[in-house]
Amino acid sequence: MSDGLDILIIDDEVNVCDVLSSQIEKFYTWGDVTTSTDVDKAISYCLSRPGSVMIFVLDVFVGPSNGFTFLDAISEKYPNACHDTIMITGNANDDVVDMCVASGVNHLLEKPIKPYALQLAIRSIVSKYIKFAKLLLNNPEFAGSIDRI
Repeated sequence: MSDGLDILIIDDEVNVCDVLSSQIEKFYTWGDVTTSTDVDKAISYCLSRPGSVMIFVLDVFVGPSNGFTFLDAISEKYPNACHDTIMITGNANDDVVDMCVASGVNHLLEKPIKPYALQLAIRSIVSKYIKFAKLLLNNPEFAGSIDRI
């Protein structure tokens, strides 16, 4: 595990995981990229990690499970998981959009995923953490108040 902001990709198709991870690794330098084709193993992986912040790229339907079940399972340890998620699907319809809205997921990409759309979605999530880190570095009083929480 890195000390950065890691990314976890979950899709039941190994080739999709490989393509997405390869695309992300071309531009992403803030953490490690990990893939999984099994939701239960991914849940165990996340719950055993020491951190509680990560970016998730989740297939809506993963075998007999789905990305929303994964988010529910890790939500206690990763309270911002829905906001730090990019859902992907082969068929973006009204039901999928409604599930994203109800879950608080703001990024939905349809397969085949365009590399620039993936990059922009990831950078959108990363930017909030970078802005917060800069705020902590530039404002010691604010950083002290966070430390007391």
